[in-house]
Amino acid sequence: MATSNSTDFEPNVTEFIEEAYERCGLELRTGYDLKTAIRSVNLMLAEWANRGLNQWTIQQDTQTVTQGTAEYTLNSNVIDILDVVVRRTVNNVQTDISISRVGRSAYLNIPNKETQARPSQYFLDKTIAPVLKVWPTPENSTDILVFNKIIRMDDADAATNTMDMPFRFYPCFVAGLSYYLSLKKAPQLTPQLKALYEEEFRRAADQDEDRASFRIRPSIRMN
Repeated sequence: MATSNSTDFEPNVTEFIEEAYERCGLELRTGYDLKTAIRSVNLMLAEWANRGLNQWTIQQDTQTVTQGTAEYTLNSNVIDILDVVVRRTVNNVQTDISISRVGRSAYLNIPNKETQARPSQYFLDKTIAPVLKVWPTPENSTDILVFNKIIRMDDADAATNTMDMPFRFYPCFVAGLSYYLSLKKAPQLTPQLKALYEEEFRRAADQDEDRASFRIRPSIRMN
């Protein structure tokens, strides 16, 4: 038997919604059925942002610093910052220097925030438009902050759109949407659909983990 030799299965929003309705023992019949399901999709994507790291939502970005300026407003689609380095070029030699993350309280308690030097710490103020704050305040206007950011997924705006996710998350997405729709349309199925959703999400999230190796070495000191 011949295989399809095809790997382009990519349902659009309507097809995902139809599958979710069928799992609830229902059919997509009216325009309002589609509208309420798209709303559920977007609410579920917001919940995914609270569940942790999704590898495909990570992007690398840069911000050239300005001497004496400690705060840099980021795009409102930024959910979090994973790590930051200061990139400095001297005599055409580029060096990336890691800086550490501090919390709100630690940043607040820095006694002199106007000290100028190469930044060694950063704090992400998660306002609606997140603000990246660095300390010490940059001593030049040539260093570049390079950071890995987690951004929000694209909304499901139109029924003909495809979703902003890798194919391995399709089962999880349908399971989650079925659960969300059952809350409104088939509450008798909610417990079993929620259990299936959690199982599918855990399986997909486990597969989406970073596979880099690491080593743990205990620190032993003789007194």
